[in-house]
Amino acid sequence: MSARLEIVGLAGIPEVAEGDDLAELLLAALSRSGETLREGDILVVSSKVVSKAGGLQVGATDKTGTVASQTVAVVAERTSGDGFTRVVRAKAGPVMAAAGVDASNTGGRDVLLLLPHDPDEVCRALRSALSSRTGVSALGVILSDTAGRPWRVGVVDFALGSAGVRVVDDLRGLPDADGLVLQVTTRALADEIAAAADLVKGKVERTPAALVRGLADLTAGGPDAARPESDGAGDLVRTSDAGDWFALGSQEAVRAALGVEPGTPLAERVGIRPVGPEPIAAQVDRAVAVALAEVPPVHPERRGPDQGVDGAVDMGVDVGSTDLVVTGPDLLTVGMVGARLVAALTGEGVRHTVEVDAQTVRVRLTDATGLG
Repeated sequence: MSARLEIVGLAGIPEVAEGDDLAELLLAALSRSGETLREGDILVVSSKVVSKAGGLQVGATDKTGTVASQTVAVVAERTSGDGFTRVVRAKAGPVMAAAGVDASNTGGRDVLLLLPHDPDEVCRALRSALSSRTGVSALGVILSDTAGRPWRVGVVDFALGSAGVRVVDDLRGLPDADGLVLQVTTRALADEIAAAADLVKGKVERTPAALVRGLADLTAGGPDAARPESDGAGDLVRTSDAGDWFALGSQEAVRAALGVEPGTPLAERVGIRPVGPEPIAAQVDRAVAVALAEVPPVHPERRGPDQGVDGAVDMGVDVGSTDLVVTGPDLLTVGMVGARLVAALTGEGVRHTVEVDAQTVRVRLTDATGLG
């Protein structure tokens, strides 16, 4: 790769409206910046202008419902104010907060902007339009968006879509600088380019596109050429059980194992952890609700006198100042609910010990601050 990289913010692009010709707007911005497209250039375009030009917007009255409509699966969820904040696998492809549904930088309109469901196709169409008008064949287009990252504070731009750019650099099996063979290193090139471009685009400067020059070896040939390997940003999304180590948040994984899937009405009924700190009593209440939520009914032939016609069991958890005592009609039920309670408390991060005798399961909280 080139040792010199140039990134130029393309300012002066007007507020984009539905039906606008993005290729024309980008070429005009290039001209105002004193630039023209050259072979090997890459254009990084913010997803918002694509959403606006494509009319991908809805009214802002029901953000929770809108996020649900753009969601494939919920990864993690927290209560926030009067609503929910959910990290989901979006129909656009990546895992991100609120499926990328956004109310910022809407041009002053009370709307929510949605992401395209096929960002790579958007990039291929824009690349073709730019190439046909300029004659530039070795051209890359990246559609960028913003997301948080596990283990790291803050957000960063990444490649939501891509065309004509090699998106990954798979170095596995190659020697490093010391001659050792690399085992797992695969660079996310398109994400690195998107993040670098955001340094000149920013979030508040109304500069929704940038020209990246100096990476010609990563761009493909003409728009009608065969798609090169690793050309689309969809290749960067981990979706398989083997590839995705973070299919659920830590608390959501425990709750899902106990039958309380994130993003469901049952998850809302038993309670969802809020953003920020909360009393231990609230965590205990949620754990108890989860423990009692999905205990399976008893087979009809095994129903006892304390069980209704649906096999429901008369059971509960007595909450004291420091102890939780599981009650039920038989030792099997008590043990089953006790095991679920211990797992739910562990998922909540509540420290505890367990005492079991011939009749009861007693869970003793080792930090009962806030319980009374």
